Amino acid sequence: MVRIGLLGCGNVGKIIATHQEGFQVVAVFDQLPEHAESLAELTGSKPYSDFDEFITADFDICVEAASIVAVRAYALKIIERGKDVLILSVGALADNAFREDLISVARENQRRIHIPSGAIMGLDNLKVGQISHIESILLRTTKSPQSLKMDVSTRTLAFKGKAKDCVKQFPKNINVSVAIALASSHEVQVELWADPTVDKNIHEIFVKGEFGEMYSKITNLPSPDNPATSYLAALSVLSLLKNIDSPLVIGA
Repeated sequence: MVRIGLLGCGNVGKIIATHQEGFQVVAVFDQLPEHAESLAELTGSKPYSDFDEFITADFDICVEAASIVAVRAYALKIIERGKDVLILSVGALADNAFREDLISVARENQRRIHIPSGAIMGLDNLKVGQISHIESILLRTTKSPQSLKMDVSTRTLAFKGKAKDCVKQFPKNINVSVAIALASSHEVQVELWADPTVDKNIHEIFVKGEFGEMYSKITNLPSPDNPATSYLAALSVLSLLKNIDSPLVIGA
């Protein structure tokens, strides 16, 4: 059974740690000791508030469920210590130099960087862009104004432009755009809308290429314990971990 070290003990971390199937959480880390201790009590894992101690624990994969800041601070160190890493805050990889450093270190240490589908579906199919020409990709995301820290009374365009620029302005809200860009090897154009009439996150993806055209729409229910978190994002991590050692691989 795969042994997991969990980095981040917030809402997503709790969902992962309390739904273990095919893997075992043996260590949990959070900069707030009470968060790590609380989750450790629920799961029987060992809590850590010191990263250097956490990373020496006996686990195979470090699952990041914290923030872009945490990825930038810890991902390289995780791989250098000979552990694979699963990154949920994929917006950190919008930084080309950081991403290339991370990939280079992973290659040198024969480690893997896992990126779950997160708050969207169909990420595996977008990988056809790595071998077949894609003309354009547009991600249109609609969220409540509160989630974007905006105060508007009508549907308002909060951002329009490249994914890597959107992440800089809305680092907690548009990780999916970077995941799409990485999967497809193609630049993603983003429209981010604030709409006071919606209470769910809506992601629409438009793709044109040699294969034809694709349109998908995902309406995400919020996590039961935290409206700011997509429940699908947490479920995508659980799905990846459950199947990570499976002899049967489904999808591109």
